[in-house]
Amino acid sequence: MQRKDSMDLVTSYQYLAPSTRIYGGVNALQQLPREAKRIGAKRAFVISSHTVARNTDLVARVLEVLGDLYCGTYDGATRESPIPVVMAGVEAVKAAQPDVIVAVGGGSAVVTARAVTILVGEGKSVEEMYTKHIPGQAAVVYRANRFKIPNILVLTTPTTAADRGGAAVWDEQPPHRKELYDPKTRPLCTILDGKALLTAPLSLYLDTSLTTFTGTVHALQSPALNPFQLADLRQAFELAMAYLPQLVTRPDDPHVRLQLCATALLVNRASQSTYGWGGPHPHAAALGRQLRYRYEHIGQGAAAAVMLATEMRRGRKAALEGQARLAEIMCVSRDGMLPEDAAEAATQALEGLLRSIGVATRLRDLGVQEAVLEAIAAAGLAEPGFGEQPHDPVQVEELVSILRQAW
Repeated sequence: MQRKDSMDLVTSYQYLAPSTRIYGGVNALQQLPREAKRIGAKRAFVISSHTVARNTDLVARVLEVLGDLYCGTYDGATRESPIPVVMAGVEAVKAAQPDVIVAVGGGSAVVTARAVTILVGEGKSVEEMYTKHIPGQAAVVYRANRFKIPNILVLTTPTTAADRGGAAVWDEQPPHRKELYDPKTRPLCTILDGKALLTAPLSLYLDTSLTTFTGTVHALQSPALNPFQLADLRQAFELAMAYLPQLVTRPDDPHVRLQLCATALLVNRASQSTYGWGGPHPHAAALGRQLRYRYEHIGQGAAAAVMLATEMRRGRKAALEGQARLAEIMCVSRDGMLPEDAAEAATQALEGLLRSIGVATRLRDLGVQEAVLEAIAAAGLAEPGFGEQPHDPVQVEELVSILRQAW
């Protein structure tokens, strides 16, 4: 098979460049009151997790810079944004009546704040608004049209959830993941404060960085990148390759964390136009979610990283050009190398990088028992997510086979 030019990009596309202000720096938090006042806000409400509020000084710093703008706090945000947690936030916001919401934390705080914003603005329940995946039909998406309270983000982790048009919440009743779509909830401003980023433990920061990294690898394999996407993704990939190892060796360096957070925002921006491409295997994200749901110690990044090489090998036919592109970017491609060989070289190089920073590349290394693989596969098949293809002709046996290969 002849190699294709890695710069052979599509010339017919739609590219969304969200308009959000980004401030980065060791003391970038000082920009917060300026941004709130820029939109005429007089009442700022803070949403964070209990951990960030009680175990760090970050919320206290936020309250100090807000001064008289501050009108209340909700510190109940937690992993996966369970509906009861979100609804408690809704009631707190309704009581405080803010005109700007400041999300302080990582993905949990950001997603919870966005879900609260949607529910307060629309005045409807999650059940009425979540995206319905109906077999044999297109997804039914609720059209949210009402005004939303602006959000400002003060991040503590490099989350790709920062600039999104919606939120996903967790329900104890299936389907457990319920998605609320609303483009009006994109942030007014995102603040990358070096001191804030240092409040996250290394394990959490690394896991979130892995989510960004694996997402970048998936996106770079897309067969239909446009020049804007490639620019964002390639820069993000090169930053991640350079700074992931430094995060492990220099965990207290704010500049390393700032670079990885910028990486997440670049991937976030590029992903606005690639919702239909989830990587070489369209069900991988669902399998990763089930690993997180079943095992408390497995984070989103670890779940994505442990499946990465298996996904690339099994999806090679569909993503061959993109995997060869990765090999070129990583400088592991050689003159005269066939695309298949270049793709395998990229896969092995990525596995090597993950192992070098202590990240598991086999499911058994994460404590996943072989006996539960079928249950994980069945649950993953039953719950597709937004942007995935829920009705592909795939059987649970195929997903079990994927998990066994990763095990």
